[in-house]
Amino acid sequence: MKNRNLLGIEIIMKKLDEVIDALCDPKNYEVVHHSQTRHVPMPSIEVLGEIVERLRAVLFPGYYGYSDVDAENMRSHLGANLDKVDRLLREQIRRGHCFSCSLDDEKDCQDCEDMARSLSRKFIARLPEVRRLLTTDVMAAYEGDPAAKSPGEAIFCYPSIHAVTNYRLAHELHHLGVDLIPRIITELAHSKTGIDIHPGAEIGERFFIDHGTGVVIGETCIIGRNVRLYQGVTLGAKSFPKDESGKLIKGIARHPIVEDGVIIYSGATILGRVTIGAGSVIGGNVWLLKDVPSGIKVIQRPAGGAEGENALLLESLK
Repeated sequence: MKNRNLLGIEIIMKKLDEVIDALCDPKNYEVVHHSQTRHVPMPSIEVLGEIVERLRAVLFPGYYGYSDVDAENMRSHLGANLDKVDRLLREQIRRGHCFSCSLDDEKDCQDCEDMARSLSRKFIARLPEVRRLLTTDVMAAYEGDPAAKSPGEAIFCYPSIHAVTNYRLAHELHHLGVDLIPRIITELAHSKTGIDIHPGAEIGERFFIDHGTGVVIGETCIIGRNVRLYQGVTLGAKSFPKDESGKLIKGIARHPIVEDGVIIYSGATILGRVTIGAGSVIGGNVWLLKDVPSGIKVIQRPAGGAEGENALLLESLK
């Protein structure tokens, strides 16, 4: 029996060696393997999660992290968190830069250290403005939802505030030219809330997503002030232009512009670089590929009407 068990273990180990040999074949890992040309580890999702949670505790003191925060200990609470954030973030910025670094780049790594330190400090300097914007978002949620009993309830409970907090932090890093890290931060919120906001989108104050699950906001979206979205709304791209070699052209404006005071109800899909005029209302499950003037309500015609674009009914709200 003992020899039989040893034989079985040998067979298992041999098969395991074969699997490892196959996985080590460069043809099998060329795309999925990250080559650390400068022996710098990749960014850490766990550490970035800690950074965001510490920043949440800074932006909403008492609601997240240490809860017993008052006027007497506020400075120490903020200082301890921001000092830790600065030290952690500069390392993650450096790792993100090295992740995206060209193989032929011979730049002194000390320059990367200095760059990461500078970007971290510039980001931290923007936190008062991030707080101001988030305060308007919280008030939009409280004032726009009859179910909210207080602004604090929106901070604690609403997935919109969670996702928009991540977005506003990531957006500042994106504007500073930080590699990779902003995308990870928004995806942390996406995986938790189902709200997918690209850090490159431009979103004005008093932004509220009611319920939220399934909302998609693309990279080149521009959203004005006091805009409200409901669950399942897509602000996406209609097409993806390619260059002469057949590769996608990156960075072009391809997502909608949503002007001030627009409301977009659940399930609506708006694609391409179209403009939804100020004060307009887009009804549920509407599919839009063209501009909508200001002050217009767009809804589906009752069942039995025409098909396609003519199935939409446009009414003036003025």
